[in-house]
Amino acid sequence: MIHREDHEVSGFLYADGHRIRNGEGRELLLRGVGLGSWLLPEGYMWRFPERGDRPRRIEAMITELIGPEDAEVFWETYYDRYVAEADIARIAEEGFNSVRIPINARYILGGEGDGACWHEEHLQRLDRVIGWCRDYRIYAILDLHGAPGGQTGTNIDDSAQDLPELFTDERNKQLTVAIWRMLAERYKDEWIVAGYDLLNEPLPEWFAEHNDQVMPLYREIIAAIREVDARHMIILEGVHWATDWSIFEEKPGNELPDQNLMLQFHKYWNNPDTESIQKYLDAREQLNVPLFMGEGGENNKDWYAGAFRLFEDHGISWNFWTWKKLDTDNSPCSIVLPQGWHKLVSYLEGGAKPERVEAQAILDEYLLNLSLEHCIYHADVVRSLFRRLPVRIPAIFYGYKGSGVSFGRAPGRQAAAGISYREGDGMDFRFVEGNRTAPNFQHGRGESWQPEERLCVELAEGDWVAYTFTVRDSERLSPQDWRESLEPEGSKDWRESRGSQDSLALELRVLMGGPENELLVKLDGQEIGRVNGCGQDWQTRRIISGGRLEAGSHELTVSTAAGSATIEWLDLR
Repeated sequence: MIHREDHEVSGFLYADGHRIRNGEGRELLLRGVGLGSWLLPEGYMWRFPERGDRPRRIEAMITELIGPEDAEVFWETYYDRYVAEADIARIAEEGFNSVRIPINARYILGGEGDGACWHEEHLQRLDRVIGWCRDYRIYAILDLHGAPGGQTGTNIDDSAQDLPELFTDERNKQLTVAIWRMLAERYKDEWIVAGYDLLNEPLPEWFAEHNDQVMPLYREIIAAIREVDARHMIILEGVHWATDWSIFEEKPGNELPDQNLMLQFHKYWNNPDTESIQKYLDAREQLNVPLFMGEGGENNKDWYAGAFRLFEDHGISWNFWTWKKLDTDNSPCSIVLPQGWHKLVSYLEGGAKPERVEAQAILDEYLLNLSLEHCIYHADVVRSLFRRLPVRIPAIFYGYKGSGVSFGRAPGRQAAAGISYREGDGMDFRFVEGNRTAPNFQHGRGESWQPEERLCVELAEGDWVAYTFTVRDSERLSPQDWRESLEPEGSKDWRESRGSQDSLALELRVLMGGPENELLVKLDGQEIGRVNGCGQDWQTRRIISGGRLEAGSHELTVSTAAGSATIEWLDLR
């Protein structure tokens, strides 16, 4: 069994001002993944249309196709295979220190009735996964993703009528309180449980008339939890997909309801820059609480390399969404699409109903493919999140710690005209081609940037930018891996000259003009090479550092020693 060798994951977590500390008093950031679609199956992760967009609709389809008895067998097998011990072991091995576990209330309730009757076998499955988290030393966050009646009134909470009936039916509120009291009683002594995420993404803006009910419900839930559990951290999300924190504003009678508390926001499909999260940074200062970016992802790997560095540089805990889904390349685990899956999609869209035997075969193949050993594993996704070698970093994603630390402008240089990205930095961002005036970071299926969407940064003489990256000994490529990762055409000399695998191999995509323009590259403060212009076209230039590159964090600094240069990306290996 693999255990984390450090002691970062140790003892009950607690909030201490802006920071989270473990049981030894050591400060840490949560760096985790969400176990989306496990206990609350989400239709988009199954590649299903609207008629299969939430658990109850998927359940209905499967029952229609194979009957209730076989459907029950399907679901119990699904829950066992979607997240197994091998998944938790791999998550820990990759260096994550936490998982967020989305829970559907119907999963732990004994039925759809009014009372609080618990499904003990399902709770035991949750116990088992939490036990694996303890074994492999990764914290578990319990997330009520689908509250009774639904807290959002959309597919993501398994809403029955597309209404937020948690806030329109007092019975649903009381059942939600009872669920949290039960979970707190069950896990009050379980230190590996990091905290309780009370409601996922309550109330989108079109249901804002119920916003004034959220904090009172939070208070009621917390009071019930504290009756049985005084130690676990409470995690609260804002309204409107966790992005509107107006409900936390300080005013008489609206003080934060607990001392051991962390506030959570989510971030998708927008600029990975400080301006985009400034309101949360301001709230951290005003309310003196730690921040948690509890969901972010569903984009391409270039965006990951920027967004998750943003969180790191601002001391924000984070959780990537999501660990596993069907037929994808922008999550770590891709479930292989079963033969005939399109027939299930067609049926949901009003097409022919597959015969029972055929439907069973398709679903059986899906269940087989769920296991980690049968998934396609995208290690490059994880490397982008951690900026772990080998990794590509778009040049616009230099560090976020501010002027003089992560970047610098030549004295007296005027701020460039903005393109609605990192406007406070005053750096010169441009599009590689085309006439766009604003960036597009909406690539929910992981699509690469189109040519007209690609951005670059232009450095004048005296400007510089810095990029943090990490090295793990276990992640260093063998010479064979290195050769296979490069395009074969025109790369032979580069491959053969790489030298020791303990050195840094760097490629820069640059536009530099004539030889009077010169870039200076430093690794951890030491010069490793210079690049001079040699034409008016974009070129890929290469530098190899000497000496051993130790495991841990490193900084690469690129500055313009003379003239000017434009950089699109850096590829580090």
